[in-house]
Amino acid sequence: MENKKKSIVTIALVMVLLVCIGLLGYFTGKEISKSGNNKSETAAVSKTENANNDSSSNDSNVEQVTSQTENEAGTEAADNSEAAEEITEKSEAVTENAAEKVAAANDGNGNTDKDSGKKDSDKKNSDSKDGKSSKGLSIKVSADNSWGDNPVYNQLAIIISNDTEKVVEGWTAKIDVGDATIDSGWSGNYSIEKGVLTVTNVDYNGTIGPGQSVDAGVILGGITGKLTASVVAGKLTEVADSSYYQNNNQNNNQNNGNNGNQQVNTGMLEVPKATTNDWLHTDGRKILDANGNEVWLTGCNWFGYNTGTNTFDGLWASDLNTSIKGIADHGFNIVRIPISAELLLQWKEGKAPTANFNNATNFYLVGMDSLEIFDYVVGQFRANGLKIMIDIHSAKTDAAGHNYNVWYNGDITTEKFQESLCWLAERYKNDDTILILDLKNEPHGKPDEGDKAAIWNDSKAQNNWKYAAEETAKKVLKINPNLLVAVEGIEIYPMDLKTNSDYSSKDKTEYYFNWWGGNLRGVADYPIDLGKNQDQLIYSPHDYGPTVYQQPWFSGDYDYDSLMKDCWHDNWFYIYEQNLAPLLIGEWGGYMSKPNITWMTYMRELISKYRLNHTFWCYNANSGDTGGLVKDDFTTWDEEKYNFVKEVLWQNKSGKFIGLDHDIPLGTAGNGISLGDYYKK
Repeated sequence: MENKKKSIVTIALVMVLLVCIGLLGYFTGKEISKSGNNKSETAAVSKTENANNDSSSNDSNVEQVTSQTENEAGTEAADNSEAAEEITEKSEAVTENAAEKVAAANDGNGNTDKDSGKKDSDKKNSDSKDGKSSKGLSIKVSADNSWGDNPVYNQLAIIISNDTEKVVEGWTAKIDVGDATIDSGWSGNYSIEKGVLTVTNVDYNGTIGPGQSVDAGVILGGITGKLTASVVAGKLTEVADSSYYQNNNQNNNQNNGNNGNQQVNTGMLEVPKATTNDWLHTDGRKILDANGNEVWLTGCNWFGYNTGTNTFDGLWASDLNTSIKGIADHGFNIVRIPISAELLLQWKEGKAPTANFNNATNFYLVGMDSLEIFDYVVGQFRANGLKIMIDIHSAKTDAAGHNYNVWYNGDITTEKFQESLCWLAERYKNDDTILILDLKNEPHGKPDEGDKAAIWNDSKAQNNWKYAAEETAKKVLKINPNLLVAVEGIEIYPMDLKTNSDYSSKDKTEYYFNWWGGNLRGVADYPIDLGKNQDQLIYSPHDYGPTVYQQPWFSGDYDYDSLMKDCWHDNWFYIYEQNLAPLLIGEWGGYMSKPNITWMTYMRELISKYRLNHTFWCYNANSGDTGGLVKDDFTTWDEEKYNFVKEVLWQNKSGKFIGLDHDIPLGTAGNGISLGDYYKK
């Protein structure tokens, strides 16, 4: 009997154990199924960054606020092809108040300075750290640049990313901005109601493929909100096959076409072989080709390689091939490309970061790293008869990096800065597409900043830009003696060299001020000496109008003559006048409205009268304080601004644009000719 009871108990225990195992398997299977169901649950991350662009400090100038967001899509749709599926991101504040950080970043110490201080808004901060997300839609908002006071203006960069395996069609973002007002925006439709900024897509960035992202941007005044953000997708559709990327790109091209600039995407294009017969040199104030013929460099700027995009900005909307062709077809014969020393060093070390662009529009670039894309860019410039001027815009990759005074920053020492340029010179020494190295954009600094400010004298001080530029140029020209080397000015220069040549005085009344990079008074006392390669030197000042900063020479009824007397002549025009070296105005430009248009018209008159070389600022639509040659879609040209600049582009008597390549005509529209054809006359 006892054995029978034991058997019954044993059987019962076995049955209980089997039931438990079955239940465990059942619930485990449910959990696995649930975690693999991307229709009903999605996680994403939203982050707001605020950059303090104080020109006198670079310490921790990007503050981060991170919010973990969780998608709650409600009930599952029975059939995704029949029912639109929304992905909604609800932001939760988990750290400090972002509004306080914006206020701290913009407490009146922005990059517009009371004495000088150009504040070009180079627009996209790459120091943003992508938030981790499961399958879903995420938004990232960064406050990349700030300037002014009462109100303080901030430029917000907005990135919408699709981490699903489906196509997002249409999106709406909402950002808490408080009492802010809209100044201008691009790549989106913008409105503010009850302290919430609503952003909706435009035609060309409404469709986001799997793993892709799109960008938008807006300039706001007086932000008081927390900048927490959310994004909602319109609907999701399945990707039928890989042809989606090309088909979607063609649709976008049809939407973007305007004023004869319709994008025709042909994918990867072939390029002609590199040549070495287009190198230039100087003779006094003239720039000459190898045959002794004078040339006129008339170009524009296109940034992005300095900001963290790791390619040109605007490729979130436009096709690379079409954009390059458009610049050449509009008659610009050279493009100044801002880049960071840090990115060049990453390329040198074989650690090329990913480039950010619209994978659908530029599908032929997918799978290439940023250096491979840059090589392709160089090839496409060559194919279109365009030349390149590389500009080290900042030591570090940072949209606000140009605010840092000098050419060294942290682990980017002067030696590393020089190493980056020497690597570039070596890599492209047998390719004359890259004609000029602009050693450093806008060295600057004020008297009270001491050894943190760029100076110009005969010392070997670390912050002496004259000495650093001279030594860097010699190293570069030892590798490739055919390159032109552009040297910019600084911000301040002593009035009395007998008592203050070492810049020891902190009294600003003892200095001449000018735009960052625009003060070349030191050339008269301490000219750059490149020895046997002196004929490879050009000087490159920058000049801007009152919408960038209200300089003293803009007061009253100023005119061409007063600008020459109060600013241009003593700061840099005397170099041309005395036949010391060629001038290339590396940056000039702005909005086509008063009061800026008055200054800009006089600057154009100066350039035209003396055929000064120049690169207009800028091609980019997302230049906050100047605007661009193209509109928000980076495809449609601003015809009013272009026609203004067109008057100082190099043309022959028949109106044909003249390139700097001896064999390849400028552009493919039939309105440009090669340098060889021009001098056949």
